Amino acid sequence: MSIPSLSVAAKTKGLHIIGTGDATHPKWLAEVKEQLSPENDSGLYTVSGQASSSRFILTAEVATISQLNGKSKRIHHLLLLPSIEVAYQLSDILKSKGDLNSDGRPMLHLTGSELVEAVKSVSAWAEVIPAHIWTPWWSLFGSIGGYDSIEQCYEDKVDEIHALETGLSSDPPMNWRISNLDKYVLVSNSDSHSANPHRLGREANVFNLPSLSYRSIIESLRKTGEGSLRHTIETYPQYGKYHWTGHRKCEVVLSPSDSIKIGNKCPKCGRKLTLGVDQRIDEFSDRPAGFQPEDVPGFKHLLPLHEVISSALGCTIYSSKPQPIYDKLVASFGDEFTVTLKAPIEIIAKLTTPEIAGAVWAIRQNKVRVKPGYDGLYGRLVLPSNISDKEMWVESKPASLDYWV
Repeated sequence: MSIPSLSVAAKTKGLHIIGTGDATHPKWLAEVKEQLSPENDSGLYTVSGQASSSRFILTAEVATISQLNGKSKRIHHLLLLPSIEVAYQLSDILKSKGDLNSDGRPMLHLTGSELVEAVKSVSAWAEVIPAHIWTPWWSLFGSIGGYDSIEQCYEDKVDEIHALETGLSSDPPMNWRISNLDKYVLVSNSDSHSANPHRLGREANVFNLPSLSYRSIIESLRKTGEGSLRHTIETYPQYGKYHWTGHRKCEVVLSPSDSIKIGNKCPKCGRKLTLGVDQRIDEFSDRPAGFQPEDVPGFKHLLPLHEVISSALGCTIYSSKPQPIYDKLVASFGDEFTVTLKAPIEIIAKLTTPEIAGAVWAIRQNKVRVKPGYDGLYGRLVLPSNISDKEMWVESKPASLDYWV
């Protein structure tokens, strides 16, 4: 997707700031430099020549591969960078550690601490955030190739880690069960590597900022400034591709307790199951489900509007049926987040159908079920059978919209 297209998609979603992604990739970074211009001294960028452009922040996702006690450790890290110039400086350092042209998430032969050292050498304002920390593959705590602690991964640079990305298959309440994570800010990002623009912003962060700037965001993550993370937007964790344990080839999906009972082995073929995030968090937890630490940012469960409409229509997200309805709602209310969070349900019903309006209402009120995803398969949304019943449409106060990142 081109940079102007990303800007349009972000405005359609209702995002004030969007990550560039792939800021270490030479070709993409050249496009970023050519097509984006700095917005004053904010550390943010806009599309050149477009006054109404969404703002961009320089971001990248990179993979590190290293060895610990004879075992391969493979981790994804999210990088936030204060300028295009810093991105070029970092790329110049990292190009000897891996092929930056090979992938949007280049594989670097570094430890976590070595990566942090490289990033901090180009700017003290650059930030490293462990990405989707519970995903079985390529993550900090992943059951395959992950670590048992943050300290193991980042060693003497662990104090430079201030935030953790929870990933699609977990949400804040799941992470609150682990006291060792209390000092970290829990962030959520779309992790959208697909060509489907509706997945952009499926997870997002709402900040309370003294100014809309790169530095204010970083200070909020480090808890050193006036700003703070107010709340996050989360997909239902069951919707994530690795929420429960299972084996896709054999169509076996199990809850943590059921998986443990059979020794985490597939009952059909006997192979080792892909351990789900829910089960992995159980292994780390020292608190019961439902525990909430004091003074933590809130959260709100949502799903992309395109997928909610698809479920209400009984079609796949790849059908052509949802798009005209989606376009009509966005044109009527301004952006997707306004539709899903604030638009009056009765008006949505008049513009579309009672079934679609009821689906939006059910998402707002957490009146849905999600059949858990497993072993690389997304979960499936299950709507209530009576969502078109207008007597049900009693609404709580809608969420406020601030800075969506």
